[in-house]
Amino acid sequence: MSPLTITTRDAATGPVLEITGDLDHHTAPELRKAVDGLAVAAGQLLVLDLADLEFCDSSGISALLAARSVAVEHGGGIALAAVPANTVRILHIVGLDQVFALHPDVATATARDSAAH
Repeated sequence: MSPLTITTRDAATGPVLEITGDLDHHTAPELRKAVDGLAVAAGQLLVLDLADLEFCDSSGISALLAARSVAVEHGGGIALAAVPANTVRILHIVGLDQVFALHPDVATATARDSAAH
């Protein structure tokens, strides 16, 4: 089990959270807390960088959905960047690839034309 590390930085399009380690039943509340503490303004895009995500279970998926809800409540959007193949597969199976904008990397997700999504 890898500990969860969440690093926050700002991009021109809005906040970016770099999520490293395991996003599971034990660590999902950490992501929820990090997102709750963000200022996502109307029109901004919350980007979750999952390049170093090692594991994601159903609690992790629920935390991703909660992050989406927070962004949408503030009039913003959400994008997932560099999603590992096993997590993309899960998102596809449950239809969440239709709910989240998926990008190959953070640079693509935070490009001005992507932020309009």
